[in-house]
Amino acid sequence: MPSTRILLYSVVGLILLYLMIPVLIIVPMSFSGTRFLTFPPPSFSFRWYEAYVSSVAWMQATKVSLILAFLTAIISTVFGTAAAYALHNAKSPFVRSLQVVLLLPLVTPIVIIAVGVFFVYMKIGLIATMSGLVLANVMLGIPYVITAVLVGLRKFDPTQEMVARSLGMNRFRSFFAVTLPQIKPSVISGMLFAFISALDETIVALFISGGDNQTLTKRMFTALRDEIDPTIASISSLLTAVSFILVMLISLSSREGRTKTGEAPAGH
Repeated sequence: MPSTRILLYSVVGLILLYLMIPVLIIVPMSFSGTRFLTFPPPSFSFRWYEAYVSSVAWMQATKVSLILAFLTAIISTVFGTAAAYALHNAKSPFVRSLQVVLLLPLVTPIVIIAVGVFFVYMKIGLIATMSGLVLANVMLGIPYVITAVLVGLRKFDPTQEMVARSLGMNRFRSFFAVTLPQIKPSVISGMLFAFISALDETIVALFISGGDNQTLTKRMFTALRDEIDPTIASISSLLTAVSFILVMLISLSSREGRTKTGEAPAGH
């Protein structure tokens, strides 16, 4: 048994190391004191982080990406939670089958989605607009929210909401008073996933963002074509750090949800 456990831990450790290799390379390169990307860096400096913060163009792209990610997270959470609630409580097989349609953006190749969105936006004039970027990323973010919220709803006892409704609450009020507080960790997890998805999304941004509404990821891709310097590595390191922090928050939110679920019987 101990040998099996050691083998398991070794395999998991090797897999984690393999997944971490890009980070272990990019982060040291972001502190390089040289003009070009070199690994290992011959000297260390914060000059490329300073170059990123002091650049008007990089800051504009960062602002666009943060606004886009925030709006996408909020809108996706509202519509995704409503859709998950409807799917969970629907009696009709047809309505339940719509879950497959709502989750299509997760299984459809992102290039196909990007090309389709591009041709639609060309006809209606949404190329290089913030509203167009938000709509496209909401489409990509809603499936994450639906998936996370459905998990929370399946662990929730619906009779609690039925009791609230029998005492005079309508469905809308009972959802916010009884259901939402108990599935809050799942809702927060879905919202954070939608935020990360919009912040890191590149392919769709390459097709439809531009001008003053150019996202950070598209500007990074353009900079890689024109001139490679460690500024790209510094931005990549910051994006990785933000994503890591958000994933940790998702993990803590999920743990909180499991703890509350485990403590519920003791409260009764």
